[in-house]
Amino acid sequence: MASAMTAYIAVVLTTIILLFTVTHSSTLGVEYVSRLLQVQDRERAPSSVQISAARAVLDRLIPSHSPSFDFQIITKEHCGGVSCFSISNHPSSNVQGAPEILIRGVTGVELLSGVHWYLKNLCGAHISWDKTGGSQLSSVPKPGSLPRMQDDGLLIQRPVPWNYYQNAVTSSYTFAWWDWKRWEKEIDWMALQGINMPLAFTGQEAIWQKVFQQKFNISSSDLDDFFGGPAFLAWSRMANLHGWGGPLPQSWLDQQLVMQKKILARMYELGMTPVLPAFSGNVPAALKNVYPSAKITRLGNWFTVDSNPKWCCTYLLDATDPLFIEIGKAFISQQVKEYGRSSHIYNCDTFDENTPPTDDPNYISSLAAAIFKGMQSGDDEAVWLMQGWLFAYDPYWRPPQMQALLHAVPIGKMIVLDLFAEVKPIWTSSDQFYGVPYIWCMLHNFAGNVEMYGVLDSLGSGPVDARISNNSTMVGVGMSMEGIEQNPVVYDLMSEMAFQHKKINVKTWLDSYSSRRYGKFVPLVQEAWNILYHTLYNCTDGAYDKNRDVIVAFPDVDPSFLSRKSFLNKKNQLKDTDEAFDKPHLWYSTSEVIRALQLFIEGGNELSESNTFRYDLVDLTRQALAKYANDLFVDVIEAYESKYSDGVVFLSEKFLELVDDMDMLLGCHEGFLLGPWLESSKQLAINREQEKQYEWNARTQITMWFDNTDKEASLLRDYGNKYWSGLLRDYYGPRAAIYFKYLKESLAKGNGFNLKSWRKEWIKLTNEWQDGKYVYPIKSEGDALNTSRWLFNKYLRDSAIISDH
Repeated sequence: MASAMTAYIAVVLTTIILLFTVTHSSTLGVEYVSRLLQVQDRERAPSSVQISAARAVLDRLIPSHSPSFDFQIITKEHCGGVSCFSISNHPSSNVQGAPEILIRGVTGVELLSGVHWYLKNLCGAHISWDKTGGSQLSSVPKPGSLPRMQDDGLLIQRPVPWNYYQNAVTSSYTFAWWDWKRWEKEIDWMALQGINMPLAFTGQEAIWQKVFQQKFNISSSDLDDFFGGPAFLAWSRMANLHGWGGPLPQSWLDQQLVMQKKILARMYELGMTPVLPAFSGNVPAALKNVYPSAKITRLGNWFTVDSNPKWCCTYLLDATDPLFIEIGKAFISQQVKEYGRSSHIYNCDTFDENTPPTDDPNYISSLAAAIFKGMQSGDDEAVWLMQGWLFAYDPYWRPPQMQALLHAVPIGKMIVLDLFAEVKPIWTSSDQFYGVPYIWCMLHNFAGNVEMYGVLDSLGSGPVDARISNNSTMVGVGMSMEGIEQNPVVYDLMSEMAFQHKKINVKTWLDSYSSRRYGKFVPLVQEAWNILYHTLYNCTDGAYDKNRDVIVAFPDVDPSFLSRKSFLNKKNQLKDTDEAFDKPHLWYSTSEVIRALQLFIEGGNELSESNTFRYDLVDLTRQALAKYANDLFVDVIEAYESKYSDGVVFLSEKFLELVDDMDMLLGCHEGFLLGPWLESSKQLAINREQEKQYEWNARTQITMWFDNTDKEASLLRDYGNKYWSGLLRDYYGPRAAIYFKYLKESLAKGNGFNLKSWRKEWIKLTNEWQDGKYVYPIKSEGDALNTSRWLFNKYLRDSAIISDH
């Protein structure tokens, strides 16, 4: 092992430059935000606080090696005027028991980025979320034997100032039930990945309660109807819905405010610049009564089945009304009062999936100017951070409308997130957002769906292309996924781009990835990763990867719509307006991925003790079986269309058996369990009534999502689907069984498919499951390698499946 590690380090050291020439790679955008950067540098926590916070992270990550590292905070002047970290041999490293490695950095985040860089590139280590296998640190040599740096060491600068993290809805799809222990781990992970601009949205409902009650005469009952439930807060904040899943208990509001203060304190200690929310115009319905002359508009329906006013059609205060600035100022002032400070960056997405009533550029400009004035009135140094999703999502935003919005705010006072830049970049078609600073973001994941997917080549080159383009206004890179704890390879690579000045050769990068992730080089597994690189992680069709596999997003349509051809996905979209259902997404050769799985299994005996390997093995087996299930379902439909009753019986039973088998597979790793999601929701409750409410929220988000009638399902059904053990066995499988029952009944009676009865029965099943109380395991059981091998032999070895596509 020692000789292998020595060889590995030798290879690494021949492929990296150990002493970078200090270069300033500023963009126009960086110049525009220079004032904000100066203010943030001046207000950062004292060096001693940041060093202490960074040391605590290292103690939690690898306590046995913490004494081997020494930290120093340096100024940007030591880095050529930008943020950086440096790694060198400690001056006392030859003394027994003294630190071996000295890491210097501009902030605590830079210090920990340096630790991660060293562990990753010189020790062959890997750092990931616990659910995706956790960190692989077994390859790190013992204290006293750490690899030495060559010559004068290494200096790495950030090419752009910020590394952004989160999406407005991540707070609901992933963070909804987190306690401080889990939050602390995430902030540690952020710092090690170099993230210095995270969203900080937790607890804002408690701030709104104080603002609306104390300053605008809104009652508690009025706010009960305004806030969404714990699993749906992201959408009530964005004025998409109100009241759904609520009301919020006072204990929730109080808990979350305490949590937010802990989160912000830790972020500031590490030198991060957390982004706080700002007022977008979303107001309680009761504000109309308190201020009858205010310009308050009721918005249209957002995905309710029958425009039910109990949940839909929220109220928006016109930004040109004087009350808008008053509320905006009060909200920011209350946050600064509660938290003691801010980083001066505020997120506001007034127009996210809410189209303005007119396309008059002057109207849009006046709205945007008023929104910003509301922020600035509460903070003189305020900068507006806006998600750019609307520009990709809504055809309303043509160049005149975009420019009216973007130019209504002084240059340098607005930053746009190019939210889906790895697939649908806006910077290329908008003349760099018409001169406004922006952050190149990877969206990657929708709703926390489980799917092995990525566009690695785009990640390895896209941010660099954007930064070095003519008149670039890029000021950062970011990860804006809707849900985390999936596809660790994607996030490992994207995090690295915060420090990369040149494009990455992804094939070369992947050659060391599996060794780092599993702590050992296994040729068969490396060969498998080469296949995964040009299949699963090379999606170039431009489609949104919302997982619509049959198992987790069962088609609610007559079987006549379900021909094999209908499952073939068209480029750039998952659903045409004239189509009856969302089609499964397939962008690669399934036979090649099955070959990669075979290689994983064949090399698995050498890695069976690796938790990271077990996670990837379960995920890859799940991926192959999920696409096989799509094809098997079409076989059922073709047997039905041919009126082959015995075929329908045999194939549908095989499909349901596969679902149960996949549930068992997923139970072999804690990253694929339903139990932790449900149990963590109940842990935040203080009484039985809250337990029931919170668990209903948790169950509903991953199934029906929004409202339904007994005859019509939610328009957002299965949007938050998950491949989780327990969910397949007790919900997805029984739902499919109902559909198959009506197929067989149709053939037996010689009648058409009874769509209404099927729909009514599966909706009833869903609503009953949402109200269920069954306690699911929170610990995995079963042998991942043996289970995967068994399922491969049972379903995939000799199966005829969809091949090249």
